[in-house]
Amino acid sequence: MRMPMSDPLPQRPKEQLTAFQRWELNSFDEAEKPGTENLAAEALLASRESAAIQLQNLQKKTYDESYAAGLAAGHAAGMQQAQSEIAKLQTLMSNLQIALTQVDEQLAQSLLDLSLEIAQKMVVSVLHIEPQIILKIISTAISSLPHFNQNAHLILHPTDADLVRRQMGDELAHAGWKIFTDPKIESGGCRVETSHSNIDATNPARWQSIVESIGQDTSWLKTPN
Repeated sequence: MRMPMSDPLPQRPKEQLTAFQRWELNSFDEAEKPGTENLAAEALLASRESAAIQLQNLQKKTYDESYAAGLAAGHAAGMQQAQSEIAKLQTLMSNLQIALTQVDEQLAQSLLDLSLEIAQKMVVSVLHIEPQIILKIISTAISSLPHFNQNAHLILHPTDADLVRRQMGDELAHAGWKIFTDPKIESGGCRVETSHSNIDATNPARWQSIVESIGQDTSWLKTPN
């Protein structure tokens, strides 16, 4: 036997429902809202993405700070190495300057020695070409002696003695001079001897005097021939 269907309950305004009825009604309403779980999942995903971004930013910041610290340390080490290399270079340049100075001094001395040797040979050549130069040398030597020339002797190379006798023999004899020869004396030089003084005007002696006047060592010099 079919029970007769009851008429639907008349709907009452919501404000007239009991508290339980209102809760029950709200529960059904919420169940009917679609996508609630999706929204929660999306919120969770967004939170994870935000956390990942923050972690990535933190990692980048840490890397940048570490790189900057390493760069500063590398720069300091590089500067220290550069300063060390500069100090070595300065020492090298100083030693090089000292060496160059020594080379300059040695070169200057070598040039001076060469100049003296050339001058020495030129003097010998001039004496051979102009033997009359001995006359001036004798006059200079005699003028260096006191006027009182007792027992004055003029000692010359035989060749020069012949020239002096021809050119100055009478003058010297009148002044009381006597001419002697000595083959050991090189042509162009002479010795003057008196009772009170002696003058060595030989070529080696005069050359040594010239060299010493410019402050040079004469031990290496050869006697002009």
